[in-house]
Amino acid sequence: MSETRKSSEFWRGVRDQLPLQLGVVPFGLVFGVLGIASGLSEWQTILMSAIVFGGASQVVFAQLWMSGAAPWVVGGSVAVINARHILYSVSVAPYLSKLPVGWRIVLGYLLTDEAFAVSIHRFEEARPDQPVHYHLLGSGLTLWVCWQVSTVLGVQIGATLPPYLNLDFAIPLTFLAIVVPRLRHGAEIAAALSAGLVALAGQDLPWNLWIIVAAIAGIGAGACVDWIRGGR
Repeated sequence: MSETRKSSEFWRGVRDQLPLQLGVVPFGLVFGVLGIASGLSEWQTILMSAIVFGGASQVVFAQLWMSGAAPWVVGGSVAVINARHILYSVSVAPYLSKLPVGWRIVLGYLLTDEAFAVSIHRFEEARPDQPVHYHLLGSGLTLWVCWQVSTVLGVQIGATLPPYLNLDFAIPLTFLAIVVPRLRHGAEIAAALSAGLVALAGQDLPWNLWIIVAAIAGIGAGACVDWIRGGR
């Protein structure tokens, strides 16, 4: 496998990921501010971004920690939110199963929402002999670096940012930017609409279970539309 092809896939992953950073950077700034406001130290906030590396779960952790929730509630909520990564792993497993364990560990760590969104599209369109794991490496590292830098900036200058900027609005915008370009077929649209409606209806569920329930509803709706279309 030529080094040129590996390098090409890596930099393609970087380029595909960069546009999403317009939403990721404000997201990281928001977490940096929340981390300090919740009572975490600067280093604890920064290390959480490096170790957990899951934007939504980190924000929920900070909010629950700030409200004085029991440790098992905090840990359980973070675990439930991050359970969505199981779905990502199942989706990419066929493309990465032949890689050495070391590669799979690194790519598993980098497999977050935005990295999955851009790399799974590349996986699906690439030929079997292409080193597409380098695309995920480039995409994931780009996201990781931007997330760490934005967290540090949030910790250092977040308190000086004017409230009218409403940086927390970047959080839903980031996920919309991931999902909307993928909605090309009936099954995908049905899955997105069903998951969105269930997520709104399930906001009162304990431990943020609405995330998993919405994901299951979306999968079910998409599968039903595929089954109906296939049966014709």
